[in-house]
Amino acid sequence: MFSRARAPEWVVWQDALLVAGATIIMAVLCMELDFSEALRRWTAPWERFQLDELPAVLVVLAVGLAWFAARRYAEAGHELRRRKIAEGRLEAALLDNRRLSQQYVRLQEAEQKKLARELHDELGQYLNVIKLDAVAIRDEREAERAILRERAEAIVANSNHIHGALTSLIRQLRPVGLDELGLGAALEHCVNTWRPRLVGVQLDLELAGDLADLSETLTLTLYRIFQEGLNNVAKHSRAGRVALEVRRVLGPRDVITMRIADDGVGLEAAAPTQGLGLIGMRERVAALAGHLEVKSPPGGGFELVVEIPVEMP
Repeated sequence: MFSRARAPEWVVWQDALLVAGATIIMAVLCMELDFSEALRRWTAPWERFQLDELPAVLVVLAVGLAWFAARRYAEAGHELRRRKIAEGRLEAALLDNRRLSQQYVRLQEAEQKKLARELHDELGQYLNVIKLDAVAIRDEREAERAILRERAEAIVANSNHIHGALTSLIRQLRPVGLDELGLGAALEHCVNTWRPRLVGVQLDLELAGDLADLSETLTLTLYRIFQEGLNNVAKHSRAGRVALEVRRVLGPRDVITMRIADDGVGLEAAAPTQGLGLIGMRERVAALAGHLEVKSPPGGGFELVVEIPVEMP
């Protein structure tokens, strides 16, 4: 789009050569026709207006216009380069958004299939067993007490299993304690859930500031980023120690900062190309007018720093 607005280099040089050629031709004509002497004769009657001094003024004006045109040309070139860079970044952002949207659709389909399978396998089958036991109790009126007790205990056991399955599904759909206990308790529970999975990894969690009166959107965003950070540690980092910090900073701006740092292999060794997890984090943070920064020195290690304002600007 911007390349059409920019004149090719050969056109610029062609214009410069035309100006130089016209200048040379004019100089030759002036020398052949004694232009200066003729001008002096023509302007002699109006000597009081100093018209014979106009050539020097015109020379200064021409030089000034040439300088002005060169400056405008250089600034136009800089502006076009900046626009091309911005266009490239916008194209990359649109590509990331497209990839993220496709990944979101795939994940949504996978989650729906998983939920349907869990409901069918866990709830459907056990509810059917409970129904059969209940029907047997209803119809076997003269059955022995031991048989009735056995069927009742089966109903209780199956009901407990269904309750556990429902609790597990609810935890997947909504973080435990996020609504009742707040962000801090939910993060502590999340870390305790990950400890058995990350054997040999030391998880150090530090919470600071008041994390209780945050909006639901901000709370859920911070929790999901925290979850994704731990997931990346488990999948890629091969770390021995992970520092997790969430703090609320009260100052000129009321902001929440989150830091997840590990001593693992680093971003380049673990995932040479930026994964969709990081892209999703950036999208979540950008939606709340926040800032996300990734640091991964060549020697190893990975650090994720997030800063989100508590109040939307």
